[in-house]
Amino acid sequence: MGSGDPYGMPISHALASGMGGIRTAGDLVARMQLHRKMRLPEAKAYVAEKLHIGTRELSDEVTMRELREELDIGVLTSMPKAARGLEAKARIASLLEVSIPSVVRLREKIGPG
Repeated sequence: MGSGDPYGMPISHALASGMGGIRTAGDLVARMQLHRKMRLPEAKAYVAEKLHIGTRELSDEVTMRELREELDIGVLTSMPKAARGLEAKARIASLLEVSIPSVVRLREKIGPG
């Protein structure tokens, strides 16, 4: 196996996903920080507005689980007939009004409609 810090990857992942990642809205906030170069408070406000909730609810696991299921934008544990992978990313792209390269490539491959 490789050498180095055995905690390097989990720590990096925790820092990258922040706010609980897909358990809450951390992945959505991080996407806005990276895509639109927003600072954390601005990204939280943007995502909260798009989700029609308060910024404090973004880190509430119960609220976000229910909302993610309702909007079908992916949850931590997959559910039958629920969006996951590129389907969830496509819904997120539409919700946040951003362009996600993998979704764009898929749409180019399958064509309109």
